[in-house]
Amino acid sequence: MPLSDHEQKILAELEESLNREDPEFADKVRNESLYRHAGRHAKWAAGTFLVGLVLLVWLYATSLFLGLLGVAIMFVSAVVIQQSLRRMGRASWHDITRGFQGAQPSGAAGIERNVHEARDWFKNRFRRDDD
Repeated sequence: MPLSDHEQKILAELEESLNREDPEFADKVRNESLYRHAGRHAKWAAGTFLVGLVLLVWLYATSLFLGLLGVAIMFVSAVVIQQSLRRMGRASWHDITRGFQGAQPSGAAGIERNVHEARDWFKNRFRRDDD
C-alpha cells in the first residue's frame, strides 16, 4: 500500500533531520544493504573457519582440547556462513554470480542442468566394463 501524502511528508522530514544531525550515519544507512551486511559476515566467518581448521591441524597432536576447540570454531563459523547466505537469498545469489554465468541458464534450470552434467560425468568416470 503506498504512503499517503502526509506520511510521505513526515518521512521526508525525518530523513532531512537525520541528514542534518548525523550525516555520517545517514550516509552509512543509505549505502548499506542487507546483501552487503550478510556478505561481510559470510566473509569473516569463512576466515574464522580457516583459523579453526589451522587450529585443528596444528594443535590436535599437542592437545586434544585445543583440537576440539578448532572444531567448535569451525562449526560456529559454518553456521554463521549458512545463516548469512540464507539471508542473502536467491536474488542476491543471482546478483553475485551474474558476472560469472555468462550465457548459462539461471535459477532452477541452470542448477538442474549442472546436476545432470555432474551425474553423467560420475557415471562415465566410474563405469565398469563387464566384458
